[in-house]
Amino acid sequence: MATIEVPVRPYTRAPLGPFRNEPATDFSRTEIARRMRRALDQVRGQLGREYDLIVGGHRVRTAERIYSRNPARPSEVVGIHQSAGPDQVEPVVEAALSAFNRWSRTSWEERIGLLVRTATLVRERKFELMAWMIYEVSKNWAEADADVAETIDFCEFYAREAQRLSQAKAPVQLLGEHDELFYIPLGVGAIIPPWNFPCAIMAGMTLASIVCGNTVVLKPSSDSPTIAAKFVELLEEAGMPEGVVNFCPGRGGSFGGAVVAHPKTRYIAFTGSREVGLHINKVAAEVMPGQIWIKRTILEMGGKDAIVVDADADLDAAVEGVAQAAFGFQGQKCSACSRAIVDDRIYEKFLERLKERVERITVGDPAANSDMGAVINEASMNSILNYIEVGKRQGRLITGGERASSAGEGFFLSPTVIADVKPGSKLEQEEIFGPVLVVLRAKNFGQALEIANDTEFGLTGAVYTGSREKMERAKREFHVGNLYINRKCTGAIVGAHPFGGFNMSGTDSKAGGPDYLYLFTQAKSVGEKIL
Repeated sequence: MATIEVPVRPYTRAPLGPFRNEPATDFSRTEIARRMRRALDQVRGQLGREYDLIVGGHRVRTAERIYSRNPARPSEVVGIHQSAGPDQVEPVVEAALSAFNRWSRTSWEERIGLLVRTATLVRERKFELMAWMIYEVSKNWAEADADVAETIDFCEFYAREAQRLSQAKAPVQLLGEHDELFYIPLGVGAIIPPWNFPCAIMAGMTLASIVCGNTVVLKPSSDSPTIAAKFVELLEEAGMPEGVVNFCPGRGGSFGGAVVAHPKTRYIAFTGSREVGLHINKVAAEVMPGQIWIKRTILEMGGKDAIVVDADADLDAAVEGVAQAAFGFQGQKCSACSRAIVDDRIYEKFLERLKERVERITVGDPAANSDMGAVINEASMNSILNYIEVGKRQGRLITGGERASSAGEGFFLSPTVIADVKPGSKLEQEEIFGPVLVVLRAKNFGQALEIANDTEFGLTGAVYTGSREKMERAKREFHVGNLYINRKCTGAIVGAHPFGGFNMSGTDSKAGGPDYLYLFTQAKSVGEKIL
């Protein structure tokens, strides 16, 4: 295979202004709420449309289909998608490689401009994209808004990071030499995003790839392909050349696995479960015939995240933070609080206030902006219910513990709190990925940290305490990639909280941080003797 050399083309356009996070939408304003309802009505009229694969700019149809359904109304089809299979693997990788030969030689300026234009389009269609998420993955208005805002942040932040990377210089200039350091793209990447942040994470991994000059095969989750299709439409409207992003929903085993194993796939960016992430890492490590590189894996996996509540904490703030982190988006976040570890001296008082707070959470159709919508599908619902039954035997049920059948036909569950769970037990160790919180008792702050760290994961965590000494101790000893003090453990903000975890939570890729784009490039050093 020919080696791709990229000419050094510095970003010559005027520097972009300072990065600013996209503000949250204020739905308490009458006109804003009215706009949201109009968007929901508009999108409802488009449900059930069929979408094609996009391979090298060509629309492709397949024999098999993927039906994306509304978890709150499973009889309602959100989108019908072609299902890429073994027959599409070779054509899509070749299309991406052909596009790479051109896209990799474009200037940083051109690629940065694509991201800036995309950010503008996402802002213009913000309410529409929110509506698609409300229907396809059952996010309420605020959760959908945060997802779109993060998508805009990734567009803007990675554009500025690319601008910085384009101006890299060798740290030292030797006498008699002209020394350069610049960053070139990797090649063809497989982008495999999850359904729980179907716009932000999907877009973030894709944008980071293409702004660095790579081309990608985008295989969205079968539970959220429509949102990905809408984002690819915006990329095309922003002027993305054919073949740079190839849109291919498909089954993980038959299509996704084959793209990961393909000898011309240079890297894999994945967000999802521990089991799938480890499998991808294993497959990527095997050198296939014709492969001339070590494949890079950028993996964001699961979590069993804990919030430690010390005896001297602001109890009201701790209860609110735990409730929001445990039950926001039905607990379907890798950063969700699934364990509350509470000092024995305030344990019962904490449970009493938590029960009262959780029982105020409304469960219902997210289109009506309920606090909690439905979990993603029937298999997930049944798995969560099985964990709840184990919890009823292993601990004390405080509230919830059943289907919220009064909410409608969808996959609705009551927010569930199970107390007196023992360290090392199934519920305390395994990722449930649903609206289930277990509460553990700790003798003191030191034991609480020991319990928090006694898991194979290390993604997020939080500590509520009034003690500066204990805050500093948590910074040293709480072994997670994202630690929060006196605030919830969810809601990482691009730039402020680069996101990625330790241990079995992934490769600590720190999405939304200053190191992220390096993962999608390789550095080239050139030393030229001055004659």
